[in-house]
Amino acid sequence: MNTVGSPRYAPEWLALREDADARARSEQLLGPLHDFLADTTASGGLLTVHDLGCGTGSMGRWLSARLNGPQRWFMHDRDPALLENIAARMPREAADGSPLEVVPQQRDITRLTGDDLAGTTLVTASALLDLLTAEELESLAASCAAAGCAVLLALSVDGQVEIEPSDPLDEEFAAAFDAHQRRTDSGRRLLGPDAVEAATAAFERNGATVLTHSSPWRLGPDDRGLTAQWLLGWVAAACAQEPSLEAASEEYLRRRLDACDAGELRAVVHHRDLLALPERPAGTASI
Repeated sequence: MNTVGSPRYAPEWLALREDADARARSEQLLGPLHDFLADTTASGGLLTVHDLGCGTGSMGRWLSARLNGPQRWFMHDRDPALLENIAARMPREAADGSPLEVVPQQRDITRLTGDDLAGTTLVTASALLDLLTAEELESLAASCAAAGCAVLLALSVDGQVEIEPSDPLDEEFAAAFDAHQRRTDSGRRLLGPDAVEAATAAFERNGATVLTHSSPWRLGPDDRGLTAQWLLGWVAAACAQEPSLEAASEEYLRRRLDACDAGELRAVVHHRDLLALPERPAGTASI
């Protein structure tokens, strides 16, 4: 989740969203992934996994519990505070009781090379892909192809948000937020909602078969805390992109947060997950 520059995500926010992330991630992509890993797991071989922008380890907790066989997880993040207790936050065993080892790695994941990933079975990340540039994505795809590893990238925003009940200003805030996701940040032009389409093309160019599947957050009355924080961040990003929205934002947020507190607000925040499998005929499929 944290790629370049200073730390972006507070542990409190990562903890707040972990349950919604776990519910949203695509279980459907695990079948093809298990098929790819079958020879290694059947022989008891070690699964070597690199978790890019690992944050507090939520992707590792979710995925390691769904994979069999001994596992070594390299947990990458630029924020040393997030890595400080990462081993204690991860499971000690895989799904079948095999041992699981955790290796923290403080580094800029946009600089990973094929040599860095030599011997890797799987590269994974959550809520990362849309924060990359086209050049960084191309480099990642090439490095993974050189390593011959599978790639599972979860929870990339796709630019679609549905809020009920609707509000006349929803579309304006959504459009401004999407523009903010595509902004140029410190000279880096972020992919934002275009990330999954760009990643599909990049991994295909490097010889992978690409599968994608929807992975929406579905937020309701039981998710009030997360919904409120998501709304605040969503509106703040929209206003940063389009300052003309600031005049309407206070009243808009009041209406939305009142409805949230009352348990009347529902939101679907759309994402897509992507699985790239090497050494297969190039092509894209959506499940």
